[in-house]
Amino acid sequence: MNIYFIGQKGMPAKFGGVERHVEELSTRLVKAGHQVYVYTRPSYTDAKLKEINGVNLVSLSTIATKHLDAIVHTFKACFDVRKRGADIIHFHSIGPSSLIWLVKILNPGIPVVATFHTKCYEHQKWGNLAKLYLKFGEKILCLLANRVIAVSQSLAKYAEEKYKIIVDYIPNGVDLHKNFQVKEIRRWGLETDNYILVVSRLIRHKGIHHLIKAFQQIKTDKKLVIVGDGCYTNRYISELKCLAISSDNIVFTGNQTGDILAELFSNAFLFVQPSESEGLSIALLEAMSYGKCSIVSDILENIEAVEEVDLAFKNKDINSLKNKLNYFLNNPLLVKKYGEKLQERAEKEYNWENIVNKTIEVYQQAVRMKE
Repeated sequence: MNIYFIGQKGMPAKFGGVERHVEELSTRLVKAGHQVYVYTRPSYTDAKLKEINGVNLVSLSTIATKHLDAIVHTFKACFDVRKRGADIIHFHSIGPSSLIWLVKILNPGIPVVATFHTKCYEHQKWGNLAKLYLKFGEKILCLLANRVIAVSQSLAKYAEEKYKIIVDYIPNGVDLHKNFQVKEIRRWGLETDNYILVVSRLIRHKGIHHLIKAFQQIKTDKKLVIVGDGCYTNRYISELKCLAISSDNIVFTGNQTGDILAELFSNAFLFVQPSESEGLSIALLEAMSYGKCSIVSDILENIEAVEEVDLAFKNKDINSLKNKLNYFLNNPLLVKKYGEKLQERAEKEYNWENIVNKTIEVYQQAVRMKE
């Protein structure tokens, strides 16, 4: 099949769960014998880059601002794909999916699959008008796509109940990773087990401010390491750094990828996921795959991932998070035990081979529906 992905910023993934998902899925679809084309934005992927690991990259210009970047790029992709001979058009995220109606007008015989990654309108970076539009995009995704995929069971249930549709639950995936020895991360004064890790875009709904405030209330010789950059959220980043300015043991590393990110995951004592809302966090799945005990806010998507209520603290509750951190800092044997359990769960439930096979089945069913 010739499969076209629309909605992502591009690849290789530098940041963003959708981009990680697209990169992992597309490269595996190529290995399974399919032709895959990923639309990319020049602000994220070098326009001269035409192929990665067998995946074809199609760069289209856009207006790289907070509100126009995704929608202008998607609009151009909808027109471009009509001349490409696609067998499947696969949209990602509710914002870009607001234009599924357009691609169906321009390509009436081609089945459209759409993946519901998260309720983006719950993210605090968006204003009221943008949130309304994202809700419209969710409705279009759920009602106009030939097949709908949700990355978490809670999202699938939500869409099925609200829109009275059938949703395919296919989660984000993760590979099991070998651990890296401490080397490059010594630049931040880090050694094995001497830090607590969070890996996230620095956006308010990710709850990093709750974690900083909770961490500042505990007595520990461990550092708090915050890995990630913002996304049109410079004001929030400044707020975080002001919060942390009096704490020498809070480290901001900026966005990290490749071996350095692997080293950071490998040597952390604990991983924390303090997000106020999620789809299904790839960073959390990554931490699990490294065998890291992961403390999470008690939103449905996080509980679904770890399947351990004992690892959860009350969402947005600094005191609850502080107590959970203290508990695990004082129980290193439990940290090891939960880390092993989460690694086993990652291998069993979030295996990329199964995810790719299920996705191909959805494509095949969508094609048969259009015949």
